[in-house]
Amino acid sequence: QVQLEESGGGLVQAGDSLRLSCGASGGTFTSQFMGWFRQAPGKGREFVARIGWSSGRTDYADSVKGRFTISRDNAKNTLYLQMISLKPEDTAVYYCAGPLRRVGGTWNGDYWGQGTQFTVSS
Repeated sequence: QVQLEESGGGLVQAGDSLRLSCGASGGTFTSQFMGWFRQAPGKGREFVARIGWSSGRTDYADSVKGRFTISRDNAKNTLYLQMISLKPEDTAVYYCAGPLRRVGGTWNGDYWGQGTQFTVSS
C-alpha cells in the first residue's frame, strides 16, 4: 500500500518562499509521474505540477510557472515543491499524488496524501 505524506505548510507573507515535501512509502514510481495539486477554500482541486520520477520531465500549471519548481529525490523517495514569490491566491491545501493518470482531460492520482495547508497573507 502506497502512502504519501506531505509536510511544510504554515503561514507566510506575500513574496516569501516555502518548500513542501512529500515522503512516499510502500511503492516505487520508476516510470511514472508524481505531482502536486491544491484546493483553495471554496474551489475545486487544481493541478499544480508534475514530474517524471525517472525522466525528471516537469510540467506546470500556468498560474505557477516561473514561481514553483517541482523536484524529487529518488534515493529518499521524496517529492518537493519549491515556491517563491508567493501570493495570497496561492493559499490552499496542497496535496501530493501519484502515480498520475490522465482521466477525462485532467490529471488524477492513484494515491493521495492527506494534504498540507499553507496561507499567504498580504
